[in-house]
Formats: sequence, C-alpha cells, structure tokens
Amino acid sequence: MSSQPERAAAASAAAEARSALRLTWSISATWWYVALAVVVFELIVVLLAVSALAEEGFSSRAVSVIGIGGLLWCVATLLPLADYRHRTDAAPLLVWRRHLAPLLVGAVYGLAAGGVTGIWVLGALPAIQVVMLLNWPPGVRFRVVLAVTALLVALSVIDAQTILGAGTDASLLQLVFLSAALPVVTVSSLWWWDVLVALDRARTSEAKLAATQERLRLATDVHDLQGHHLQVIALQLELAERLMPADPAEGMEQLRAARASVDDARQGTRDLATRFRSVPLRDELANAVDLLRAGGMKAEAAVDPDASAAPASALGPVIRETTTNVLRHGSGGWARLSLTRSDRSWRYEIANDAGRDVPANTGGSGLAGVGRRAAEAGGDVEVRHDDETFTVIVTVPAGEGDRG
Repeated sequence: MSSQPERAAAASAAAEARSALRLTWSISATWWYVALAVVVFELIVVLLAVSALAEEGFSSRAVSVIGIGGLLWCVATLLPLADYRHRTDAAPLLVWRRHLAPLLVGAVYGLAAGGVTGIWVLGALPAIQVVMLLNWPPGVRFRVVLAVTALLVALSVIDAQTILGAGTDASLLQLVFLSAALPVVTVSSLWWWDVLVALDRARTSEAKLAATQERLRLATDVHDLQGHHLQVIALQLELAERLMPADPAEGMEQLRAARASVDDARQGTRDLATRFRSVPLRDELANAVDLLRAGGMKAEAAVDPDASAAPASALGPVIRETTTNVLRHGSGGWARLSLTRSDRSWRYEIANDAGRDVPANTGGSGLAGVGRRAAEAGGDVEVRHDDETFTVIVTVPAGEGDRG
C-alpha cells in the first residue's frame, strides 16, 4: 500500500504526457500545413512561369532555365523555412553558414530568370522570397513585407506595360501579379504559425502556474494541519514532563493524549493525500486505455454506469498495476478492460494477447501485488492463460474500500 501515491503520480504523469504528445502532434501538423502552403505557392509560381513562357514561344533553353532553376530555388527555401519552425526572438536574423546558400541560389536564379524572360518581377522575386523567410522581428517583418510588396507592385506595373505593349498572352500578366503577391502570402502564413506558437507558450505557462498554485495550496494545507497538531503535541509533552515527578498517572495520561494526537496528525495527513491523489475509476480506465493505445495496442473498455460507486482505493491501484503488466509482458496486439457489478461485488477484468511462454506470476510487483490488494479489500484474483489470451479477473465486495 505504501507505493500507491507513487503509482497514482505515475498514472497522472502518464496521462499528462499523452495529452502533451497529442498536442505536439497537432502543432506539428499545423506547421507542416503552413510550410506546405508556402512551398506549394512557390511551385505554382514556377509552373505558371514555365507554362506562360512555353505558350509565348520562348526557347526550350529559357523554359528549362525557369523550370529547373525554379525547382532548385524551391528546395533552397526549405532550409530557412525549417529554421523558422523553432525560431526565437533572441535568435539572429541571419545565420550565414545556413542561409548563405539559399540567398545565393535565390539571387542567381533571379538574375537568370530576369535575363532570360526580361520580366523584372521574376528577377527580383527569388531573392526577396528567401529574405522574407529569415528571422525578422515581428514589427520589422511587417514593414519589410510592405516595402518589398510595394517594390514588386511597381515592377509589376512596368512589366504589365511591357507585356501589353508587346501584345502577348494574358498568362504572363497572371504570372506577374501572382509573383507580386507571394511575399504577402508567405508572411501571412508565418504570422499564423507565430500566433499558434504564442498560444502554445501561453498554455504551457498557464499550466505551470496552475501546478505551482496547486503545490502552494497543498503546502499551506500541510503546514496548517501539521502545525496545529505539532503545537498540541508539544504542549501535551511539556505538561507530561511537568506532571511526571509529582503525579505519574496524570503524566502518563498526557503521554497517551500526545500519542493520540500523533495518530490524528498521521490520519489527517493520509486523508489530505488521498483527497489530492484520488482519481475516479472511470477516469482510471480511460487513462489505461489511452496508455495502452499509446503503446501501439488496440484497446477498449466497458464500464458500468454506476462505476462511481466502486471501491476506488482497492481497484484503482489494481487497474494501474495490471495495465503496466500488459505493457511489459503482452504481445502488444490488443487488450480489453471491463468493470461490471453483480449483486454484491465488483468485477474488474483485463484480457490481452500473450505468448504461451508468459508466466502466470510476474513477481512481487506484478500479480502478487494485485492479489495482495484484492485480499486487503476482501476480494480475490483469478488468472487465466488460454491459448494466446491472458486474463486477470479481480473481484471485490461492493461497499468495501473508498467510494470512487
């Protein structure tokens, strides 16, 4: 029984870890969505450029330069884009050993594209796009994107007049104006990611603050409880010390009172700890299923509607212990849990796939501990190992132990 607080803390920590893991997956998925949006927009610009130049009768050499160079440019932007995922305000704007190559690729591709097509926007856009992916401070980034967008719009007007004057196809005009919009699309996507990161950091800070407040509240309760009892015990012992020479019987009575006060303090501490670590059995089973699924197993649970009336102090540790045994000794395929009630007892059952070589007793920290807890609650344990199914059934009397 002395290990129950540690197991309860471990179960709580495991549940928090699973929740954090799911949140981490969600944040990662959002990042990939943002990064994919930026790269896809770049690819659209490159493909539209290749299509427009081919329709306008440009040489295959010019089309190849735009296409192949554009793919290399898109690949080069992946490096600053990947760095942006873990950016901090304290990080430098430019890390030369990582960002020099993308900047050179953007500049060279821009010169080649502008020289081959004679379109100013295509000449300026590749290097500008790499620059927009650097670690700009939030306020500075906004001013920079306004400046470069104004520059690209001005170049787009010049290109549009040239294109219209030459009587070329409208696809080149679409390319020009789409290129001018790329920095705005990029910065708006990165802004969305910055907002998500800020919210996640705020959530983490709030969780830490809540945990700190809970610790302070527990510390205050323990201080008040123990302080009161210790003061009473000190007075009783002092009085016993004074009475013992003249009235030993009364002195012994004060010693017995001091011992009773010690028992009261100990019981009060137990009650306080129980109040803080108590977990409803329905939540225990849900946590067990989540933990088994996190371990790669197919897990499901059937819970009686009146599970709140089951003896949580007896069955809670049993659920945690048997779940741990399944993770350690099971084959990792499936597991089924159930908590049902008969007329005068509660029946907890957990079954999982297991090899024929799994022992029926896993030692003092396994089924022996489960049996001991069941016996303390007035119940019993049944273990079955049929073919490749391993089943543990724990039955405890209804009304025994704490209520969940």
